[in-house]
Amino acid sequence: MIDECCVIRSMHTDVPNHEPALLQMHTGNIQPIRPSFGSWLLYGLGSENENLPGYVVLRPSPNIVVGPALWSNSFLPAKYQATSILTSDLKVDRLIRHIRNPIHDLKNQRQQLDLVQALNRRHQWMRSDQGDLEAQIESMEVAYRMQMQATDTMDLEKEPSHIKEMYGTSTFGQSCLMARRMVEAGVRCVTVYYTNKSNQPWDTHSNHNQGHTKLCNDSDQAAAALITDLKQRGLLDDTLVIWGGEFGRTPYSETRDDKKAAGRDHHHTAFSMLLAGGGIQGGLAYGQSDELGMHAVDKPMHVHDLHATLLHLMGLDHEALTYRYSGRDFRLTDVHGKVCHEIMA
Repeated sequence: MIDECCVIRSMHTDVPNHEPALLQMHTGNIQPIRPSFGSWLLYGLGSENENLPGYVVLRPSPNIVVGPALWSNSFLPAKYQATSILTSDLKVDRLIRHIRNPIHDLKNQRQQLDLVQALNRRHQWMRSDQGDLEAQIESMEVAYRMQMQATDTMDLEKEPSHIKEMYGTSTFGQSCLMARRMVEAGVRCVTVYYTNKSNQPWDTHSNHNQGHTKLCNDSDQAAAALITDLKQRGLLDDTLVIWGGEFGRTPYSETRDDKKAAGRDHHHTAFSMLLAGGGIQGGLAYGQSDELGMHAVDKPMHVHDLHATLLHLMGLDHEALTYRYSGRDFRLTDVHGKVCHEIMA
């Protein structure tokens, strides 16, 4: 599928530690105080399906490093917060607990909700400055509407067997399939995390070669299936696939007595990311590092530049997408970021 992809080989970020680097990749800031990319995107474009959340995070473990700060709305209105779903059990009735009312049908629930919402609106009228209250009222409406739409969208049993097999049986593969179903249903932004029992499987400080061989074999199938599936359905042109991490691994090995067990350390001054669809020029390798792989030297792309480019591909001007908070206008790229037109089709 590489002809559909652009590999950016000159990525760099500010910090070689997981927590701040993850935060910067997700929010543009190394501290947990800013809205995530998905929240900014939802704020700028809105949702295409009122019966589903506009921003969904699929994670196989509750112990993702940093955690909810990576998909937080921060100071943006609460309706732009992601809905986080644990995918360790992909049975549709386990993904979102208690989504069905065991006693009342939809008509009775609607009557109850109308009464509660009327009381809520009266309560809110006297507290118009409380954004969280508005978000809570709206979340009740979304939860009511999700009972039908969400269970249908998340039911992978509706997929033919050859499609499920194409993605693979791993949690990551099936999560990628669910992401495609959500995008098809109008969810604006979906994040799929790859992890396993060690929580940081790509953090190969030891046994790097063996570990990455297995990880790449597993994730490669799901990534290729997602791109193939989107293209076959006519969705790839307006769906942007982003594959990567918060930084790369060093081009040299960590010292080990047993060289076969050697690992690689964190490396933030030159690493790669892969993009496909959504206006990206396929079959392109963009930028490069020096001859040792230590530093990005040709067409370096900072995380801020990546964010500016991603927003541009989604039809948004990163300098104009602002939100006023605490006395000044904030944006995803802060005071940085340049759009890279060279990777666009």
